[in-house]
Amino acid sequence: MIRTVAYGTLALAALTACSEQVEVSRAVASAQAATTPYQPEYLDIGTRLLDGDLVAFDVKMKGARNNQDVADYAQCAASQYALIRGYGFARHVRTAVDKRGEVWEGDATYVISDALPDGLAKIDAEVAVAACKENGIPTI
Repeated sequence: MIRTVAYGTLALAALTACSEQVEVSRAVASAQAATTPYQPEYLDIGTRLLDGDLVAFDVKMKGARNNQDVADYAQCAASQYALIRGYGFARHVRTAVDKRGEVWEGDATYVISDALPDGLAKIDAEVAVAACKENGIPTI
């Protein structure tokens, strides 16, 4: 019985030490990311009309910090596309992100509409395009 408690105590101590090391590693990575200048390189934007008002956007970029940077690039493309087509709104359906070497690729789908769409992920295209320009993210 005493051996079982001792082994359990040692195992708990080892897990605690590993957990603390992981947290330190995450903190170091986060600090490095915060001090590294963000210098994205926006590559391609492709559009595919899937069905009526359902549109897919394929984007590629280098220097993304994470999936959200790629998703933001796709949203900027979708917002400008909506305005070009005479629509004022878009609704995000999904975004898949993949990294191949240094290139981040995003495959995003949006519904564009002239009226405020149903759903949670509604985008006012004019407001979004203005934010994209302010943040230096290109649109179509």
